[in-house]
Amino acid sequence: MLKNLRHVAHLTRIAFVLSRHDALMDLMSLFGKESISLTGLRMLRRGRKKNLDKNAHHNLVVAFQSLGPSFIKIGQAMATRPDIVGQDMALSLMSLQDKVPPFSGDEAVRIIEQELGSPLDTLFKTFNKTPVAAASIAQVHFATTQDGRPVAIKVLRPDIEKIFARDLDAFLFLAKIMEYFSVGIRRLKPTSVVETITETIALELDLRYEAAAASELKDNSVHNKNYTVPDVDWNLTSRRILCTSLVDGIPFSKKEEIAKAGYDVKKLAEGLVQSFLTQALNYGFFHADLHQGNLFACVDENGSGHKITAIDFGIMGRIDKKTRRCLAEILYGFITKDYDLVARAHFDIGYVPSDQSLDKFKQAIRAIGAPIVGKPVSEISVGKLLAQLFEATETFNMQTQPQLILLQKTMVTVEGVALDMYPHINMWETARPIIEAWIADNLGPQAKIRDFAENTMEMLNRMPKILDNIESLAEMARITQNQKGKIMGQLSLKTFLYGLMSGMGGSILFYFLYKYLN
Repeated sequence: MLKNLRHVAHLTRIAFVLSRHDALMDLMSLFGKESISLTGLRMLRRGRKKNLDKNAHHNLVVAFQSLGPSFIKIGQAMATRPDIVGQDMALSLMSLQDKVPPFSGDEAVRIIEQELGSPLDTLFKTFNKTPVAAASIAQVHFATTQDGRPVAIKVLRPDIEKIFARDLDAFLFLAKIMEYFSVGIRRLKPTSVVETITETIALELDLRYEAAAASELKDNSVHNKNYTVPDVDWNLTSRRILCTSLVDGIPFSKKEEIAKAGYDVKKLAEGLVQSFLTQALNYGFFHADLHQGNLFACVDENGSGHKITAIDFGIMGRIDKKTRRCLAEILYGFITKDYDLVARAHFDIGYVPSDQSLDKFKQAIRAIGAPIVGKPVSEISVGKLLAQLFEATETFNMQTQPQLILLQKTMVTVEGVALDMYPHINMWETARPIIEAWIADNLGPQAKIRDFAENTMEMLNRMPKILDNIESLAEMARITQNQKGKIMGQLSLKTFLYGLMSGMGGSILFYFLYKYLN
């Protein structure tokens, strides 16, 4: 009972903060706005600010920002699930700025020593207690290892798990109450929404998952001359600590310093776009938070070229091979004005239901592509074009594809960063060689032969296991048949004895025979 009262008090405080920003209805729409008393909610708006932004989703972003670290991260987690919160809300929440005041350096030292099980001076030769960056779940300190390597140490905020648990438990409590009292809301499964967001955040609260993401992306980028990722020091990494090599470069946010250092801004901009598309198409695993603060201009290992180094791998995206093929065909179709290819790609992968008209859908695709024909290619945004495409496909009952929405959002961010770095970049011409190379490697005649050979080898490799399974099923069938025959025989004998036995003596004899058979 006391716990429930705490939930009510906490939710009331959250509701008043949201109402001041005119964002309460927007959040409650996740739980079925049509079933909520509008009168009661309007009463909470009496203290709201004047001159609020008319965009309700923007108001929710501002409200989450003011509610603190856990709500910033909850909002970011919601942004990765447009299938749950809706595409418009997801895109708005992606603009949440993950910057909050730091916690004390002494507290960071305590967490590091507790996590790694050793005094700080045995772990590091030097450690700067003043953080260089602070976000909603962690902050970063610079240090030097005992063998002289400069490193960056990411430390989770103290008690951050308890803070998230309190907020998410309160939301779960609210969701259950609403489900109990409203059939309409129950249909929307709000408890599942909260549980899904909780699972997403749980991964970010274990820095070993971020370390694994960095390691995988570095392996995928080993042959990329334009892009790299810091090394993870697994010996100094734990659930609450992430240690990576220190980036020696200039952040993309300091363009003037990059220009003074003599970097080729055109190469940096093109390298970012091509590296992102390479990650998405070739490996299906991409950095989904490529803003200017997470990107650095660096000199390569030979000191002769320019390389981009990315940091912060808390938000990553994955797309499977079928999705990559669809994406490549969509982009290539728009580049070559082949609207039939774009339309068929949607039908082949099943994004648009087969009961829809291919010709009408092709007409909708042309309505998106035709207006850009003849425009300077540099004026056409790949990301915004995809956004138009996803918006149009809703007319044809295309279900929301979370992985594509996250990819499209990241592409918009990448384009914005690239254009800011080099305003004359030609996005389509920069992207074209990556897309054409992927199509040639994966959709050409040789690729089809390779795929057939790989599928055949996979089937042959699985054949022994398939035969073992068939043999096991056959043995089970034989055992079942034998048992069935035995049972039928027993039943026949029992039936015969029923008819044969009569009188008191016969009944007693039958009883003992029956017990014996069973």
